[in-house]
Amino acid sequence: MEITYHISQIDKVAEHLWREHKDKKIWAFYAPMGAGKTTLIKELCNKVLGCKDVVSSPTFAIVNEYVSPIEGNIFHMDWYRLADEQEIVAAGVEETLTSGARCFVEWPERAPLLLPKDALLLQIDILPADERRVFDKSPE
Repeated sequence: MEITYHISQIDKVAEHLWREHKDKKIWAFYAPMGAGKTTLIKELCNKVLGCKDVVSSPTFAIVNEYVSPIEGNIFHMDWYRLADEQEIVAAGVEETLTSGARCFVEWPERAPLLLPKDALLLQIDILPADERRVFDKSPE
């Protein structure tokens, strides 16, 4: 699965990703700074999953929790500021990942071994003209 889109089409991308991958509880977003990880997660939470919460980057909080009428609790994590796997474990992230709740993880490359084997690994690339490419990079 690979989708190339203009950032103005992010709502349709979020809907498509949800239809294709809603069976995956953990979604890990690999992308450079400014690629739209938080924007895509916001679209998933607010437009697709019906969260009424303000969805924003959890860069400083590490974990934000939202409530969806469809999914119940959703955890949005940002591991960017955490130095390594040990610091991420100390922040309580491991318990959140194994809670059974939906989890969206930004900067998962900081501790890839914490992700379950069945996590959805999404790569977002920045293309010219405000376009993006998202694809599933999960191992077969």
